[in-house]
Amino acid sequence: MSPPPPGGLTARLNSTPGWAFALYAGGAAFVAYFCMYGLRKPVDAITFTGAKFLGTQVDLKTACVLGQILGYVVSKYVGVRVCSGAGRTQRGALLVVAGVWAELALVAFALVPDGLRPVAMFANGLPLGVVWGLIIRYLEGRRTSDLLLVMLSGSFVIAGAATKDFGLYLLTARGVPEVWVPAAAGVVFLVPYLAAGRLLRSLPPPTAADEAARSARPDLDAAGRRAFLARVGAGFFLLLFAYFLLTAYRDFRDHYGREILQAMGHGGAPGIFVRTDRWALVVALIALGLLNLIGSHRRAIAVVYAMVLTGFGIIAGATLAYRAGHLDGVDWLAAVGVGLYLAYVPLGTVLFERVVAAARFPGTSVFAVQLADGIGYTGSVLLQLYRDLVHSDMDRLAFFEPLSLVVAAAGAAATVVGGLSVWRRLN
Repeated sequence: MSPPPPGGLTARLNSTPGWAFALYAGGAAFVAYFCMYGLRKPVDAITFTGAKFLGTQVDLKTACVLGQILGYVVSKYVGVRVCSGAGRTQRGALLVVAGVWAELALVAFALVPDGLRPVAMFANGLPLGVVWGLIIRYLEGRRTSDLLLVMLSGSFVIAGAATKDFGLYLLTARGVPEVWVPAAAGVVFLVPYLAAGRLLRSLPPPTAADEAARSARPDLDAAGRRAFLARVGAGFFLLLFAYFLLTAYRDFRDHYGREILQAMGHGGAPGIFVRTDRWALVVALIALGLLNLIGSHRRAIAVVYAMVLTGFGIIAGATLAYRAGHLDGVDWLAAVGVGLYLAYVPLGTVLFERVVAAARFPGTSVFAVQLADGIGYTGSVLLQLYRDLVHSDMDRLAFFEPLSLVVAAAGAAATVVGGLSVWRRLN
């Protein structure tokens, strides 16, 4: 890893108190990733009611969502190599290119005919899949990494809801035409995204004390990536399967939240998405904050497994309560959101950081993060195609309800078996 430039803000950050460094680094990461969602999620406020893609059974909205996710998936898999091998200078340049490229694709989305809108959304998703991994490269391998990841994770727990609400506000309160909503929202978020990326580039690398506590995090080549997978064993792929289910489930809930609420008889008033996810944010951040207090990496991994299993249990319990009439629709969506993010956030962030540290593996955890995301968003594509092609006669609420129980049961089983296997390998 090349050293940061001497002097200036980087030098001051090297000598700043730990709490001030965490506030700076975590705050910059939060803003950057929150604003990335502003370049990605406002399109979900559009419904394209009744419109089909090129005369097929696939809804035009589904085609646009899948186009964006396919670009995102490609980016995630490319990011396995790019993010794990990118030096400090490359990371900063890639963050800038990703944001500007994504906004230009949203402008194209507004200008092209319906048949090409999914292509524009593919171009929008294509650069954004590396943003998560690039930001984590700045935060990993530090004694405060769990705290920094808590702050970063808070961004995507609430950003999806907040940026969709902003898109809905532009659509309903400001009268912005549907096709221009994503570009109009994107340009608002692009400037703070670029500013936060500049702040991240000023972060110094981990100190010697950080490396002693968390292991060194050099760039990782192909041989290093294979060595990591050999170290953690086949059980790691069962944990990736649990993440595959959670990502597909989260994406379906995110992309079609408006349609699910409409099927329940609720309108599309701005603010409703934040109201359904506010408790998910609180619970996820408290849980991750507690993980930062655990010094032992193996003990922290065990607590992550407990959180993931509790999250799956909440999803199942809330769905059964909704079926029995003990929860109304909005409360049910809020409750499954709590369970979803309680499982999803620790599994996708802290677990990989702690596994690398516990194994004393000399390499970046971003390889595992990007691989998990690539697999997860592949699941998102498959799930949405499955719904439109096999269960097109069901509305999205009718599909989402049994899906919740399937995800909870299969995810819990994969976590138990895979978690025990990885635990034994670390021992």
